[in-house]
Amino acid sequence: MPLIRVEIYKGKSKAYKKAILDGVHEALVSAFKIPADDRNQRIYELDEENFERRSNKTANFTIIEITAFKGRSLEAKRKLYKEIFQNLKANPGIDESDILMYLNEPEMENWGIKGKPASEIDMGFEIKV
Repeated sequence: MPLIRVEIYKGKSKAYKKAILDGVHEALVSAFKIPADDRNQRIYELDEENFERRSNKTANFTIIEITAFKGRSLEAKRKLYKEIFQNLKANPGIDESDILMYLNEPEMENWGIKGKPASEIDMGFEIKV
């Protein structure tokens, strides 16, 4: 049940934003083996004055932060990064130089689900991929 936070410049179309969410989600299903219906995604749209970037970045600059259960292999992470970059290049057309990603992996005991630490819950899917 990864939590996804995407930051983009304000003014993009609904289809553009949906393509980002779908591209990230498809990569998570493929690389991290999460259930297809496990979507916890948010897009934050920022005005120019609230979102500074390096001079070599375009108005398509996108920051993707993924918070996921700890336990995926480096191979799974490599696959995730590669697929997200490929998916977003294909649709909505974001160049890989305009994507910055961050993966945060807190221990399962630091997630609260159903009133308990996630480490005490049967998640219904394998974390070790």
